[in-house]
Amino acid sequence: MKALIVDDERNVRNVIRQLGEWERLGITTVLEAANGLEALGIIQAEQPDIIFTDIKMPKMTGMELIEEINKLSYKSKIVLITGYDDYTFMRKAIQLNSFDYLLKPIDDDAFDAVLRKVVEAVKQEAAEDTEQEEILEEAMRLRANQVITSVCSGEEIEEDLPVPLLPDEGMDMTLLSFYRTHRAGTYTAALSEELQTRNIGNAFTYLNEENLCIVFTANDQWVYVEEWISEHISLPIRLVQERLNSLERIHEVFQGLMGDLEQNQCRTIRRPDELESAKRIQEIVSYVETYYMEDISLEKLSKMFFLTREHISRTFKKETGLTLSKYVMKLRIDQAKSWLQETEETIYSISTMLGYQDEKYFSKLFKKVTGMTPFEYRLMEPSKGVTE
Repeated sequence: MKALIVDDERNVRNVIRQLGEWERLGITTVLEAANGLEALGIIQAEQPDIIFTDIKMPKMTGMELIEEINKLSYKSKIVLITGYDDYTFMRKAIQLNSFDYLLKPIDDDAFDAVLRKVVEAVKQEAAEDTEQEEILEEAMRLRANQVITSVCSGEEIEEDLPVPLLPDEGMDMTLLSFYRTHRAGTYTAALSEELQTRNIGNAFTYLNEENLCIVFTANDQWVYVEEWISEHISLPIRLVQERLNSLERIHEVFQGLMGDLEQNQCRTIRRPDELESAKRIQEIVSYVETYYMEDISLEKLSKMFFLTREHISRTFKKETGLTLSKYVMKLRIDQAKSWLQETEETIYSISTMLGYQDEKYFSKLFKKVTGMTPFEYRLMEPSKGVTE
């Protein structure tokens, strides 16, 4: 916070400087001017928050100074200092939106009270301005997200695409998929600010899926974005990207990138911490136990759960005591046993349902694990069981 003391008498300026508890009240800079004209130049250069000004001064009076300040539409709190306790003057001061006044000779307590009051008013106004700016920024951000979401979804929008929100020339379009239920909004706003500060792009939240962030960056600038993500976001993120050579292709490119995400044709940035990694391994085991009849591979699990294949392979065996392939095989063979003895499904049908397209391969695998063929197992009395 800055303050300016304007008075043609040096001793008055010195008294005011000595009376004020400037630093304790948050005023870091105290400036001085000997008349209104000199003060006007300082105001334009330094933009003080509080101005203490005398009325009668050479070159430009305090009243004239206030009139010039009003012409500039400059926000500041003005305290008038005068030796004239005159009603006509006070009415004029009120009309010019002065904050308060002090009479000469200046009383210590009166000055302290006015200074405290004006500082509090500046802080309150600053807080209100900040709140209004935040509300406006949030509204603008929401509208931008709505427009981009509509364009990506192929919907008609009433206004033109806000091109200033995007890079001027060629760009890359990137989708960032946050893990599970983590919402992208908070991270997207920070990333958007970073990209706009660097003047290399912008980021938006896809409102139809709140864990999805859409990023537009100037060509060959992605490395800076990824560095920022690695430094500021601890969550793992799936990423798909494509060159965008025309704004008219946004919907088309978006659809293609969404398809890549659904097919897990993506890569992952940012490794999770140990606690989150352990939790995800348990989720992987649960996933395998649910979908073991489908095609499951380390590559597929890596893309789905944002962990490296090596990490999954190592920790999966530690969690279950078996490698992924052996665990899947065990689940399939156990299911095959149930179907063989509890249903009349053919061996070919069972092998197909378990994900084996080759009946001979399935039979060979079944015998390797149980010591008998599926046909022999079906003929066996259920009460006898099999010891493996």
